Order: sequence, then C-alpha cells, then structure tokens
Amino acid sequence: MTNQQGDPRPPTAIGVSIQFLGASSGIVTGSKYLVRTPGINILVDCGLFQGDKRSRALNWEAPPVDVAGIDLVLLTHGHLDHTGFLPRLVNLGFKGRILATGPTLKIAEIILKDTAKIQEEEAERANREGYSKHLPAKPLYDLKDVERTAALFEEITEGEWITLAATIKARFQYVGHIIGATFIELDIAGERIVLSGDVGRKEDILLHPPKRPERADVLLIESTYGDRVHIGEEDAIRQLADVVNETIARGGSMFIPSFAVERTQLLMLALWRLLEEGSIPRIPMVIDSPMGVSVLDLFHHSRTWHKLAPEECTRMCAHFRRTMRFQETLQLRKDNEPKIVIAGSGMVTGGRILNYLEYRAGNTKDTLLFVGYQAEGTKGRALLEGATTLRVYGKVVPFKMQVRCIDGLSAHGDQRDLLWWLELVKDPPRKVFIVHGEKDAALAFRKSLLEQRGWEAELPVLNEQVNIS
Repeated sequence: MTNQQGDPRPPTAIGVSIQFLGASSGIVTGSKYLVRTPGINILVDCGLFQGDKRSRALNWEAPPVDVAGIDLVLLTHGHLDHTGFLPRLVNLGFKGRILATGPTLKIAEIILKDTAKIQEEEAERANREGYSKHLPAKPLYDLKDVERTAALFEEITEGEWITLAATIKARFQYVGHIIGATFIELDIAGERIVLSGDVGRKEDILLHPPKRPERADVLLIESTYGDRVHIGEEDAIRQLADVVNETIARGGSMFIPSFAVERTQLLMLALWRLLEEGSIPRIPMVIDSPMGVSVLDLFHHSRTWHKLAPEECTRMCAHFRRTMRFQETLQLRKDNEPKIVIAGSGMVTGGRILNYLEYRAGNTKDTLLFVGYQAEGTKGRALLEGATTLRVYGKVVPFKMQVRCIDGLSAHGDQRDLLWWLELVKDPPRKVFIVHGEKDAALAFRKSLLEQRGWEAELPVLNEQVNIS
C-alpha cells in the first residue's frame, strides 16, 4: 500500500504539532517538547533551565501552554535538565501520568528531592544572610511538591511498545548516556516521531552501546557536542592519571565537580582502575555527594543497564570514603593532605563543591578538574574560561586554583557518535529538528548532516510551534 506520493509509508497523521518549550534557540538545558495530537497532548521531558540568570528566570515563568491540558509526560532520562521542572509543572496544574523506565524514575526522584532540599537551604541562607534581592527568597519548589510529583510516576518496560491512545503508541529504547536513559519513538497513526533525548557514546567503559532507530518520519536530535570529536576514553583516563599525579606532586588536592548520575560512577571506576594498576598513588578518595551515594546504590540494583559486575562495584566502592553529613565536608575542606574529592554539582551551580571552593579557591596547589559539559552562564563555564573570582553564597572570593578539563569522559556522544546513531535510518525524515545544543554546535551538526546524509535540518526557536502534519 502506498500513499498519494507513492511513498510506501503510512499516510501522514492529521493535526499533529510540536512546540519547543526548552533546549532550543541555542539553549542546552530545559528540555521540553509538547507533541499535540487530536486526541492527546504529550510532553516529552520536563527539564529545568540552567546557566545564566536569564535562563534560570525562565523556570519561574509558566510555559506558554495550557498545563492542565497536558495528558502525559514521557521522560527520556533522569537528569535535572530533563526532569527538574516536573514539580513546578504539577504546581501549575498538571495532573496526568509521568512515564519512564524504572531507573529513570528512581533517579528523577533522587535528583528532585536533592534539588528541592538545596533550594530550601539556599533560600533559608539567603534570607538569614541577606544576600538575595528577593524578600523573602523562596525555593522554586519544596519536598512536599516533589512527593506530589512522584505520586504520578509510572514505570514502563524498555523496548516494548505501549498504547497511549487509540492510534498512538510509544516505545522507550536504551540510549546509553546514564542508566535508565532512552530515546523515545512515538507512532501516531503510522507516523513515526523520534526524540533522541541525550545520546550516549558508542564506546563507553561503563555503559552498553545505544540502541538505534531504524525509521524516523520526524526527528528531534540533540547536538550538545555536535561540533567536535572526543578523545578516546582510554586516552582520557591516561590524562586523568597525569592530572592526579601533577596535583599530588605540587602537594595539592584535586576537586572534581561531577554530575551524581553516571559521571560520578565513571570517575570512580576510572580512578579505581588507575589505582589498581599503580598509575596513581594510594591517596584518600572521597565521594562528597549524598545524591551520588544514592545513585551508586541504584547501580547495584540495575545490573542490565551497565557493564559493571557486582563484585567489581563492591571492590571499587571500598576505595572511596562516602560522606553524608555536611559536617564532614567542613572538616575535609580544611584538611591539607593530598586527596581527590568528587562533589556535586557538575556545573558548580550548587551542591557541596561550592563549600570546598568557598574555602579552597585561593589555593594555587589545588586543581579543579572539569570532566563534563559546562553550560553558558554557569560558574563552571566562567572558571573554565579563565575567571579569576568566584561568587559563593553572596560573597566574591579570589580564584587561583589550577584548572584542567578532560572532555573524553563525557556521557554525551560527539558528532561522530551522533552520526553513527542515525546510520540505520535509511529513508530521510520529512523533518529534522536539531535541539539541545549551543548555536555553534547545532549549526556544525546541521552542516555535517547535510554533507554526510543529505538531510536538511531546522533549528527551532524557543516556544515555536511547528505543524508536522
């Protein structure tokens, strides 16, 4: 059977549109894509905007849509920039179901609770010390809001089609990146919409290679690293050894701002293997991230999602001191013995890494090592680009630490990985939208898609609504 154009694919569904409510217009964070159909409205991802003040201010604005009219939220994975707006959405009137894989829902709940707690604590501190222009300072949401949100969670099975409405199905497929992460396929009256989420790497020491789509009539593809190629993971681990040894030779300590999900566990694995082979000396290693510790426990119960064997995980964890109480952080930051500390948050936007930097930023012997993406407008991006001061808890401190960056440990696929991920899609999509990337990265990936696949692609504008049928 063919349609009027002779295309063997099913006829196009009528009255379907996509509205780009985040991670567009050169913004990497705040992923939200509203798919409107005649029978049901589906929001794919519901992320928090991060970065500069203008981006963060968007979190306080209601999206330009009827929130109560959204029927479902589908989550690609649990990172904050894909789930962090959920409690706010619920407060704005969302009452539908929130669907994702089991690990994604567990990670989302961990991250949302941690975020709510941090926001409550920071608002309390700002009010106590008087450094906020808002009187009183308030959290975007609190722990009670998170509990109301988690009550809407429903677990789905990875790799299986589920029915959402009479002519609408969805499938969540493994995509690497972090445990639980998937890309999402929507089948709407025979029309296939593919939303990539965050695509992991083809070769990863911790996670399996991503599954890949075989068909896409409409494609939304991330472009975080669409303009570059990472060094190999083994080369990156060798660089990690070099940075550790340089720091210890100076008599300093190394502090690594890290995302609690996957990146922290990858760093633990890399450091443990370097220690086991004698490439770095035996010094204290600390995980100062209660959320990272919680996610580590999840790794033990999510065996099919990663490569780490239970006995390897147990032996690795034995090398790391895991802190939970804030008092331990205050003690550790004053300890001048060489050590490695992995602490949240990954972009230095909050978390316990700020407590270390508040005290250690002026220490020229210490190293601040970045191993993940730093969004525009974040403290991490500013330090990576050479900032000599740092604003912490309302005060400005001189920054003199050694700064290093290793991009080969990213959980995001690079340009080569993204093109590989699309190789099985033989028929060109009718529409391709490049999202989740800064402007230069998105433009570079659009160029590579055109040159290597002959696919034309659009860069949607924030809040733009596009009719796709």
